[in-house]
Amino acid sequence: MPPSELMPIGVFARRSGLTSSALRFYADSGLLRPAETDPVSGYRYYRPDQVARAVALRRLRAIGMPLTAVGAALDAGPDDASRLIDEHLAKVLGDAAAARREAALLKSSLADVPSRPIAALKGPVLADAVEQVLTATVREPGLPVLGGLRLEVTPEAVTLTATDRYRLSTRTLVPAEPTTATWAGTVDGEALRAAAAEIRRSPLVRIEATPHAIRLRRTARTGQEDQEDQEDLYCGLLTEEFPDYRLMLASLGEATTRVTVSKDVFLRTLEEHPGERITLRLTDHGTHVLPPRDGHPESPLPATVTGRPLSISFELTTLHPAVSTALGPDVMLDLRGTDRPATIRSADRGDLTTVAMPVKQEDPPHDRHSHDPRSDHGGHRPRRHGGPGG
Repeated sequence: MPPSELMPIGVFARRSGLTSSALRFYADSGLLRPAETDPVSGYRYYRPDQVARAVALRRLRAIGMPLTAVGAALDAGPDDASRLIDEHLAKVLGDAAAARREAALLKSSLADVPSRPIAALKGPVLADAVEQVLTATVREPGLPVLGGLRLEVTPEAVTLTATDRYRLSTRTLVPAEPTTATWAGTVDGEALRAAAAEIRRSPLVRIEATPHAIRLRRTARTGQEDQEDQEDLYCGLLTEEFPDYRLMLASLGEATTRVTVSKDVFLRTLEEHPGERITLRLTDHGTHVLPPRDGHPESPLPATVTGRPLSISFELTTLHPAVSTALGPDVMLDLRGTDRPATIRSADRGDLTTVAMPVKQEDPPHDRHSHDPRSDHGGHRPRRHGGPGG
């Protein structure tokens, strides 16, 4: 290649996003050797077609892949490279989950306070509830409580609740064993999500509380006795105040329009809809899904509608999780207007309820600042420590 077509190391560094010192290190490691090296000055030059490899190298290192695995991924075909990336990611996530559990255990041991039994639940039921409710969480820097799950225990019920800016999901479970405990705390959602697979395989899970974590004691039934022969799981507690969701639910008001629709039919409609949001036109003559663009026909949606006619829009990323996690074959939507929170739940089982915020039909996608469910329910705002609405 003519020298005029080679890039000096400084230019190549800017093109690839790697520093000159990093390029020298990767050259010495054999991962990215320069096309030419000046024998007198030692200055390094690179070809334009080496930029793609350099960018891929930078991205692989950014996800923490070790050098030996980086070299294998760079030299592999697309399928093998994808497999290597997936294997590395699985290890990283597994290590993070293990570190999170160990941290919760360590903090609990530092307090030198014994754990307190608070509830017992069937493992598969608890795992389902955790995964359903956690769809209403979000990762947001500075507001970790939005990624947490509120766990509230009374002698009658165990309630799981999560909320982000535009959605709230809550489910109530019946304890598997009698309890006299009353307890509430906000649990690290990522830790619970990682523990769900283990919880699901346990017929019974006993929950114990410590000052900094909950302890999940898994049991395997043998005859009439419970054999606690599995390692306990620890999920840390968050210190931020959880939003006052009960105040929000109490201030929603009565529904003015109610829609009952088959869950499977509704999900298929949402998944086949081409736009980023969906608009439902509800009248006495039926329910229709409006097209995302002019020139496309409306699509009928078989549903039963009672109450006022209404045209209402939702972001698909808000509505789909609420519908997909609903229990039972039919879904009920309680609507209160185009700018009020909507309630989505099973038509015949009310122990899982989601509240979702609609969007204005004329708004561009994601422009929902004025429709925060924390501030759009009769003027009440759930209190939050150190965050909006606090």
